[in-house]
Amino acid sequence: MLKDFKAFLNQGNVMGLAVGVIIGGAFGKIVSSLTDDVLMPFIGFVTGGGVDFSNQYLVLSGGDKVADGMTLAAAKAAGANIMALGSFVTAVINFVLLAFVVFLLVRQASKLIKPAEEAPAGPTEVEILAEIRDELRRK
Repeated sequence: MLKDFKAFLNQGNVMGLAVGVIIGGAFGKIVSSLTDDVLMPFIGFVTGGGVDFSNQYLVLSGGDKVADGMTLAAAKAAGANIMALGSFVTAVINFVLLAFVVFLLVRQASKLIKPAEEAPAGPTEVEILAEIRDELRRK
């Protein structure tokens, strides 16, 4: 059983998958940083004059526990029932960016992996026989 497990681990697909998962995790952190640290502050600036978009939320109940300007974490800690719209929008933007980059990578990889164009096919059997026939007629 241990021998079979070693053989399974040494297959190229398993190692490739492991490398892909590790690189994907690191790449996910880069995309999250791009969204949280670059895009969302810019979107907040454009939509509301520098508003921290990650702290945008809607109070569903327990509004008496939430003061104006309270952060999302403080509102949650106060026990208010809130809908974290800013966090959701940030997660959606993260997903769209990550999906777009994965699409570009898969698209580029499929171009590289695509089999080389086949050489033009030579004459068919019928064409060769017709050439032989024509040669014999000339002689």
